[in-house]
Amino acid sequence: MKKTMTIALLLSLTVCLSTLVAADDESTPAPAPVHKNPKVLMKTSMGDITIELFELSAPKTVANFLGLANGTKEFKDVTSGKMVKRPFYDGLTFHRVIPNFMLQGGCPKGNGMGGPGYNFEDEINAKSLGLDKIRAVKDGQPAKSLLIRNQQDFRRLVLSPLFKKLGITNQEQLTARKDELQKAVDALTVMDVYVNLGYKYDDSLKSFGNTPGTLAMANSGPNTNGSQFFINLVDNAYLNGKHTVFGKVVSGMDVARKIEALPTGAGAKPVKIVSVRRIVE
Repeated sequence: MKKTMTIALLLSLTVCLSTLVAADDESTPAPAPVHKNPKVLMKTSMGDITIELFELSAPKTVANFLGLANGTKEFKDVTSGKMVKRPFYDGLTFHRVIPNFMLQGGCPKGNGMGGPGYNFEDEINAKSLGLDKIRAVKDGQPAKSLLIRNQQDFRRLVLSPLFKKLGITNQEQLTARKDELQKAVDALTVMDVYVNLGYKYDDSLKSFGNTPGTLAMANSGPNTNGSQFFINLVDNAYLNGKHTVFGKVVSGMDVARKIEALPTGAGAKPVKIVSVRRIVE
């Protein structure tokens, strides 16, 4: 009798434990799916380049690039002036090639002056790139990444925007507030300099630097992105914070190097035309 009761008790405990485990399994959330970045094949007249797009880091930029590439995004035709939809990049050239720097494409005019007829904002997290930790001026010298070559550059890039921020509009105010101004200069980071120049940043993004093989948007200043892009051939860290990096070459860098080696003429335009035949997902 005791043996029977013991077996029954064990069976009962087993059922209870099974129920508890099942309940625990139901309450445990399933692991989040791993995001898979889209890839595109850029078929050029000199070979294929495969690019992975950083969809989570630059969602608007990636959507714009894909929409133009596959013909689902409307743009202004440079010839007719009408809004159209078709694969934008088909037949466009790498109009600017600079060895040990970058390859630039995506201009419908072929001279760096064209675009899709609209602009959109940058997608950059300056803090993710560490620009908030780099002093703009240290030991009397400007940060190398600011590319300041002379006093005129320093005034244009650092002082004039800072004057505007502080409300300094004349020499009298400058003289009266020189100590305050010096403290402000000493406290500036590279990120602060760019913010004063009009760049806006998004702390929610995870940004990537302009390292070899990365794909970034070409622009003419803050929030002037359109269709033009470039492939970094070297580490161009001084472009960080000013150009949205939205992808990287995962195969075909040898093709990029072949394009890099081409002879160029005025405006760094290759003597031999190098075109983008198609961009496909």
